[in-house]
Amino acid sequence: MDLVEKKNLLDSVDARTRLAGSNKMEILLFSLGTRETFGINVFKVREVGRTPHITRTPNMPRGVEGLVSLRGNVIPVLSLISFLDHQGEGPGERGKTMMVAEYSKRTLGFLVHEVDRIIRVDWEKVRAPESILSSNQGLITAITELENGTLVSLLDVEQILANAFGEAIIIDIAPAQVSEETGVFFADDSLVARRKIAEVFDKLGVKYKHATNGAEAWSRLQGLAAHAQQAGASLRDDVRLILVDAEMPEMDGYVLTKNIKSDSRFDGIPVVMHSSLSSEANRAMGQAVGVDAYVAKFDAEVLADTLRPMLER
Repeated sequence: MDLVEKKNLLDSVDARTRLAGSNKMEILLFSLGTRETFGINVFKVREVGRTPHITRTPNMPRGVEGLVSLRGNVIPVLSLISFLDHQGEGPGERGKTMMVAEYSKRTLGFLVHEVDRIIRVDWEKVRAPESILSSNQGLITAITELENGTLVSLLDVEQILANAFGEAIIIDIAPAQVSEETGVFFADDSLVARRKIAEVFDKLGVKYKHATNGAEAWSRLQGLAAHAQQAGASLRDDVRLILVDAEMPEMDGYVLTKNIKSDSRFDGIPVVMHSSLSSEANRAMGQAVGVDAYVAKFDAEVLADTLRPMLER
């Protein structure tokens, strides 16, 4: 594929923002020079083109090929195949195409073999990976199936970035002025994200329950609401705040938020969306379904500063 600018790759951002609450997303299919098919959320892709000259620098982390200059900005370039347990074609072939993606306010280049096309999928048909994926399981966040039976693996880019650059170090976070019994609920399908979110809540001094996808989260939240109702108690006594990821298998964060906001049992409980999809379009999608705040991953201090006043209300 020749250079495809964002305006061509994304026919209409406005049209895609209308997917909010529909439990659908659009993914760009690509290959890494192996027999597998991979996918990435279109909203994360700024452009796709032939790999430019890469400047290799000493002491680069494993999987980071070097740096490229793109429209006046210098960005790191990662070879995605380097993070997977594969012995495929040579690096020159499988890295002939570069996807420029935005994750958590960072612009990165991802080397891939080639890109295919954009497809629209239902999140309910996206499943968490099974153990048969062995050593790659930690790097694949979800699996979906095309009409022809082809399996598509969605990579956990947050885990890949953590493997390459290390996890974000969380420094001093002031605790929230709340009782030690204050509880929250969060949902995220990325293992590394769940670990860092839990660390933030530990420093804020609140208890937490969590789920690994939107469907599981909604089932557990309904159970908590039913239990509070039967006990004649306020659900807010058990759940002061709900934190949701945008992209999750089975049910995304937009549908989960819409479900929460349409159920009176959750009145008074703020919902915060915490996502690596950090564009204004994604913020608009969150606002469309009623989130009380939208925080881009992963800045622990910003997340804590957003959550603290909501917890202390």
